[in-house]
Amino acid sequence: MGRMPKKKSLTVHRVLVLLLAYIMLAVSGGVVASVLLVPGVFAANNAAKAVIPSLKVENVDFDVTSLPQKSIMYANDGKTVIATFYNQNRIVVPLSKISKTMQQAVVAREDRRFWTHAGIDVQGVMRAFVQTYMLKNSQQGGSSLTQQYVKNVLLMQAIEDDDSIAQYHATEDTIARKVREMLISVQMEKKYTKPEILQGYLNIAQFGVNTYGVETAAQRYFGVSAADLNVVQSATIAAITKNPNKYDPLIEANLKESQNQRNIVLKLMLQEEYITQKQYDEAVNTPLKDTLNPQSVNVGCQDTGDYAFFCDFVVHRIQNSKEFGKTRAERNKLLQEGGLKIVTTLDVDANAQMMEAARNAIPANDASGMEIAMASVKPGTGEVLGFGLNRYYDATSAADNDPTKSGQNFAVDLADGGGSGWTIGSSWKPINLIAWMEAGHSINDNLQTTTLYPTTDFACSNYTGGADSWSVQNALGSGTVNPESPFLGLVRSHNTTQASMGTILKLCKVADTATEVGYHDAATGETIDKTAQYTPSMMIGSVNVSPLTMASIFAVYASNGVQCSPIALKKVTDKDGNDLKVPSANCHQAVDKDIIQTLAYTLNQGVVRSDGAGFAFQLNNGRKSFGKTGTSDDLAISAGSFIPNQIATFAVAGDAQNPYANRIANMTINGVYESVWDGSMIPAPAVRNFLNAYADKKQLPVDNDYGTPSSKYTATGKYYGIGGREYSVPQSTTNNNQNSTTTNNGQGQTTTNGQQNQTNNGGTTNTTPGTENNGQNQNQSQNNGGQTNSGQ
Repeated sequence: MGRMPKKKSLTVHRVLVLLLAYIMLAVSGGVVASVLLVPGVFAANNAAKAVIPSLKVENVDFDVTSLPQKSIMYANDGKTVIATFYNQNRIVVPLSKISKTMQQAVVAREDRRFWTHAGIDVQGVMRAFVQTYMLKNSQQGGSSLTQQYVKNVLLMQAIEDDDSIAQYHATEDTIARKVREMLISVQMEKKYTKPEILQGYLNIAQFGVNTYGVETAAQRYFGVSAADLNVVQSATIAAITKNPNKYDPLIEANLKESQNQRNIVLKLMLQEEYITQKQYDEAVNTPLKDTLNPQSVNVGCQDTGDYAFFCDFVVHRIQNSKEFGKTRAERNKLLQEGGLKIVTTLDVDANAQMMEAARNAIPANDASGMEIAMASVKPGTGEVLGFGLNRYYDATSAADNDPTKSGQNFAVDLADGGGSGWTIGSSWKPINLIAWMEAGHSINDNLQTTTLYPTTDFACSNYTGGADSWSVQNALGSGTVNPESPFLGLVRSHNTTQASMGTILKLCKVADTATEVGYHDAATGETIDKTAQYTPSMMIGSVNVSPLTMASIFAVYASNGVQCSPIALKKVTDKDGNDLKVPSANCHQAVDKDIIQTLAYTLNQGVVRSDGAGFAFQLNNGRKSFGKTGTSDDLAISAGSFIPNQIATFAVAGDAQNPYANRIANMTINGVYESVWDGSMIPAPAVRNFLNAYADKKQLPVDNDYGTPSSKYTATGKYYGIGGREYSVPQSTTNNNQNSTTTNNGQGQTTTNGQQNQTNNGGTTNTTPGTENNGQNQNQSQNNGGQTNSGQ
């Protein structure tokens, strides 16, 4: 940053030299030396255009239509304003959209000879010079409206360039600055017409505290557009620009002087015959306070209430997207100055209802200090509908000492303004079942299980395992069920069955499927095979992921296998109305429809069966329900669910910032004490309550046909040993299958399990061989599914 030049004193010699410059300027325009003293000074205006015709100002854009403008962010309806962004709060409008009285008020106040001079009001300049520097009276203005426009442009350019020296020269109180502005003004008048210059001034000038341009002023003070400003309103706004901070009428201490200045403008308008005596009398007798209709303006995301977390997410997406500029600085400038209309994917109802569900689940001021973060996505589109958090957004330092506030959105990735991710436990397991079917297996195959797995059994091209073994058991130390089908392993949320699936599929296949449905690490953005979580324990959700990513994965389950990247922007237009390219969701068929339908069937069975881990997801009005809970020891609890083709939602609860120090166990949350908390207790009810409310609000159709399993993936099961090795099938198990003893040759041997088919309470009939449904939803506080040493 350069050093400020030392301001020179106004010596008599310097005054004489500068005065000579003024006289030369006038003479060169064909005016006699007596212009200082006689009315003939008016003639100078007619010749001023001849002054210094070769003058050029480099690197400064004086285009009257090229000004920084505020950007406005909207919800998905294109009408609900979420937030505004600006370095200068400005909305540029053409002169045709500014009322005639507003134009007249500014001309009367600032430059009554504007329409007749050629950029320099010589009479005004000489009057100001004599009064200020010769008679030593108070400082007088003499700048034409064109000069004021030039000054504003030079200052704005200096601010944009972060050039402190240029800022100083644009505002220094010297005759040299005035001369420079005069010379540029002459050239301005050559290039632009009077209406164009007036339009530029009315759009660039400051009309109050952080209020630039008459359109913004009209909206801020009176709640109308500039085109609809009346005499009183126009005079009020025109009066402000002399001293924007002192005459801003929304500042209580300014009201008296603001009204006085307004009345001065009205008097000038009367003198110029812009208004009649009657209009003047009515206007000056109208109290200024009675004319105001202040409109609040939310700048950035800070003061946007429960829109704030979504707003912050959108800002990060814009700053990180190459579609809006090559560098982050360029993208931020476009947001702050580009006059963008940003239509987002935010569903106002979804966002509000998720916020309510989150805070009902864990109040912001709950003594536990636990957090809950929710996200929802529209299946088949990638559109992020909103977030639910039990914190209140505050990106200031005030949040450091207030546990109810946060500037981080823990529902999104680190790059999007979130945290480093959550571990989700058994909510991961539907990915395993997809991988199982993609490998050509039936969900009714019978798998040998154990509680100790050599890591080499999971080895593949990019994972070798080691000399160690993975110790794993079902929830609450309940050991294992041997054998058990992948179907029942997901319904009951059994860990050991997931492990056995991994030894047969190998870790590479499961990782590929995870990438296929959209998984990536919340902290790094990498696929799971490139992270430290690429170990056998990923089979039961020892991963690092955001609720938004998981909501988008559940959206794959809800859209017959269509995977879309989460998007926040529907449409962005620039200040000229041109559409800008926005990041694409890249929607595509990622998973076979029959596989998804079979998965959905299994997830529904987890809800309706008495031994199912998903009992907390049952929706109202007989709506078929789908869901999966997860419990990551005592680090976090999670849940995901969806309404087919309408919405997918995921929630996680715990301490987002320090889960190892503040474990979610042996504590009271929202008035309830539990020694062991699991996904069915907080996240699942929050998701269920939200989906019920959203379905009612939107009157979503009931689709109880979704989740019809394919016979291709429900065929009579084969027996598989761990890693394909031989094993003896036990004569009796707790697998609900009627098995006979047999030997597995490692390739899978067919058997019949003899289970019956029944009708469930989700609106469909169980037709899958090898599965059972008792038709009832028996609520229970715990079951034997889930993570190692944890609940569902």
